[in-house]
Amino acid sequence: MSEATLETHSFQAEIKQLLDLVVHSLYTDREIFLRELISNASDSMEKLRHLQGTEKDIHDAALPLEIHITTDAEAKTLTIADHGIGMTRGELVENLGTIAHSGTKAFLQAMKESGNTPANMIGQFGVGFYSAFMVASEVQVHTHSWRENGENLVWVSDGASGYSIETSEGEQRGVKLVLKLKEEHTEFAEESRVKRLIEQYSNFVGFPILLNGERINNVEALWLKNKSDVTEEEYKAFYQFTAHAYDEPAYRLHFSADAPIAINALVFVPSENVERFGMNKMEPAVALYCKKVLIDPSPKGLLPEWMRFLKGVIDSADLPLNISRETMQDSALVRKLGSVISKRVLKMFEKEAESDPEKFQTFYKKFDRFFKEGVATDYANREGLAKLLRFESSMTEDGKLASFSDYITRAKDGQDKIYYLVGPSRLQLESSPYIEAFKARGLEVIYFTDPVDEYVVESLGEFEGKKLVSISHAGVELDDKEAEGDALSAEATEKLCSFLKDELGEKVTAVSAGKRLVDSPVIALVPQDGMTAQMRRMMKAMDENFQDDVKVELEINPRHPLVKKLSETQEKNPDLAKMVASQMLDNALIAAGLLDDARDLVKRMNALMEKAMG
Repeated sequence: MSEATLETHSFQAEIKQLLDLVVHSLYTDREIFLRELISNASDSMEKLRHLQGTEKDIHDAALPLEIHITTDAEAKTLTIADHGIGMTRGELVENLGTIAHSGTKAFLQAMKESGNTPANMIGQFGVGFYSAFMVASEVQVHTHSWRENGENLVWVSDGASGYSIETSEGEQRGVKLVLKLKEEHTEFAEESRVKRLIEQYSNFVGFPILLNGERINNVEALWLKNKSDVTEEEYKAFYQFTAHAYDEPAYRLHFSADAPIAINALVFVPSENVERFGMNKMEPAVALYCKKVLIDPSPKGLLPEWMRFLKGVIDSADLPLNISRETMQDSALVRKLGSVISKRVLKMFEKEAESDPEKFQTFYKKFDRFFKEGVATDYANREGLAKLLRFESSMTEDGKLASFSDYITRAKDGQDKIYYLVGPSRLQLESSPYIEAFKARGLEVIYFTDPVDEYVVESLGEFEGKKLVSISHAGVELDDKEAEGDALSAEATEKLCSFLKDELGEKVTAVSAGKRLVDSPVIALVPQDGMTAQMRRMMKAMDENFQDDVKVELEINPRHPLVKKLSETQEKNPDLAKMVASQMLDNALIAAGLLDDARDLVKRMNALMEKAMG
């Protein structure tokens, strides 16, 4: 080789950062490098298999689609070779030296946001190649593109400052990685060690893996087998391979169907939600196959967006092999396939929730945002999703969750509404004046405390024909209940309401006596078309310039001592009555979470205390 054929390049800054991270921060899980490199080899051959259906002039067309792994304990090297699509000179620079297609930026961002990304995440971000430097002091990439006129090339790097690209001779189509192992990692040049890793992590790769000439992996499409023929160990191993995970799945769905479309599916639900740790939004991870041939490893639009946490495989013999990612979005067949799977997944969750409520409650607390997102965005499955929603209520123990179905079971005869209240915490909702009348009548009230709950419940609207009603809104009708204590006369009540409306002016839309209150003197009710406190907080979080003049309906308790005293005072001491009226309104706004500025309240409170102290 002449010196003129040698090119040297520096790594892009982000690649340097990534390499330092992989080599040092993820050191304890170094054995995953082999899984990642085998996975890359498999992906390359899947692409070649697709090209074979559309291209005629493919270099080394007779080469079998196999992965060959060779160990050399004496030379302290490990070689992984595939007969996939290979790379051109430009692709070597683009794929291995820059951030262009590697997913590196997403990986580094996830690291930055979480502070600690587990090693099993690196494959999900497409940066698996760099894991080779966890164990190797030098990596050589021998390659020839699938194109007949491609060059024979060798990419070499020590994983530090940069890399070189040099022409060579006699390279076969595909990629051959030669890892010169670090002294402390020469165990990966031992055949027995490598064999165990292949069996542990790569047993389900869809191409033959040969270790020193001997076939190692069992190329089985588990999703095509009968459930009775698959062991729990095989399910777990398949999940960990397809999901790049080390945990055990929380649930799985394995089924086949002939109508309305031919389907063989094996879908897993992970036991951990990485999004709740501040990770980037998950990408779809249920691969689409046709007769064991991969169509798309992460098809967008196949399943609803909220199901992005699912892992696994869907195989349909009815799909055309030549379907592209672009035409998938417009395919009625794919939409029907996604619809069938979605409904099966919902039924699976419903069944699991019934058979083991405690397990589902634990799972739900980690994944609840996905279900709520589905209620708000997936109209076709909204009814099924509503059955899976869980919440606390005035009739559940603290920390225990219930469903809408549980609520209906406990509802009073003839009750045609489901009552709920939105707030920041159960503790605050329990002490809210809104709840008094409902507790007194034995009516259950659902507590929604997640910031997104109000939007979700408004999207839902009703459950099994029963309207969802917020008890913080005006217009909620309750039956008559004999209240304790003497009340103001109808005439005195009407006069007091008129006084309060005149004094409070535009701050209230109406003042009336109601049936809601037991222990509190007044309550502030949001008009039917008005924003609750929770919704106002969300709007302010999204727009710092958001303005909303708070106007409420005020409801008084004519049996409360303070209200009766105010009725007397409005004529005897009108100035004091006016101060008390304003204070009662502000107290009600505080209880409703609707008071933004408490300065006037504090001044008034000081003045009232002065009067009280003489």
